[in-house]
Amino acid sequence: MLGWGFPPNVSGGLDTHVGELFDGLSDRGVDVELVLPAEYAPEDRPGIVGVPTGDGDITTRVGRMSSTFTERAKTADIVHTHDWFGYGPGSRAKAEADVEWVTTFHSLSTDRNLDPPTREVETERRLAERADHHIAVSELTASHVREQYGADCEVIYNGFSTCETTGRDFKSELGIEGGMLFFVGRHTDQKGIAHLVYAMEKLRRDDVTLVIGGSGHLTEQLRRFAELLGVADRIEWVGYVPEEVLGDYYASADLFVSPSLAEPFGITITEALSAGTRVVATESGVNEVLPEGCVVEVEPESGSIADGIERGLALEGAPAYDPVTWDEVVEETLAFYDRVL
Repeated sequence: MLGWGFPPNVSGGLDTHVGELFDGLSDRGVDVELVLPAEYAPEDRPGIVGVPTGDGDITTRVGRMSSTFTERAKTADIVHTHDWFGYGPGSRAKAEADVEWVTTFHSLSTDRNLDPPTREVETERRLAERADHHIAVSELTASHVREQYGADCEVIYNGFSTCETTGRDFKSELGIEGGMLFFVGRHTDQKGIAHLVYAMEKLRRDDVTLVIGGSGHLTEQLRRFAELLGVADRIEWVGYVPEEVLGDYYASADLFVSPSLAEPFGITITEALSAGTRVVATESGVNEVLPEGCVVEVEPESGSIADGIERGLALEGAPAYDPVTWDEVVEETLAFYDRVL
């Protein structure tokens, strides 16, 4: 298997998925090797092969793992890559080794970018055409792969992530006397944060504070937008949220809001629910496996988000649902491998 990060050195849900899958397969006695950039690979873990990737863009760095990945593939039955960056190593392994190539689509370039890079789109197209078998993390993602690239995927949902809580009250620590909304994630176009900031101006109540965690290339632009709208005093920018306090931020909030323009699965939604916090969210893959009404669904538009926040704040009690476990994900993936072989 080829990955990029590994818990706790994760850059997103894909890394969490790879980590859970590797550990779960190993625990079940599967002979699995995971090739990672040495910079993010845990030390002294049997089965994890770290390859120094040096400087350069992600394509260049991934390319430096191709030789090692292909050499390892020669003694394997299956190679498993994830998203577009796995195309080069996976394609080379398929050409030089007698293996079945499985790829998982966690998201598409059109999900991550308003103006997707042509190089990424074409790489995804080649990946969809050349890989032997395709998995998607939701029906939503599978439909996008089918529409854009004509490939059919088997759906294996992500497991639900959970967060530990310690009882720390961030609403009190931040001096919030009314309602608290929380968002955490990368500050990119995909996450739709501008619509959430604009929704603060459209709320019919002014006793609500939005706490925004995370950072990104849009942070300063979003801050200026809040100032122009006159809502800067109702937003707290807390920056990077360490894993050890993330659960307490979720639990302290009255609502978690996910305003993403595209959310192929939605791990933050599962984290918020695990802390007992209600969620207002745009369309996401995880909604497919949650009971109706568990999430207040909205459109990626400020008026709809503002209305959803009003409805969410009027609800009482923690939402009820049955989580998808990572054990289930591992078992479904293992069954998929068996069918492939």
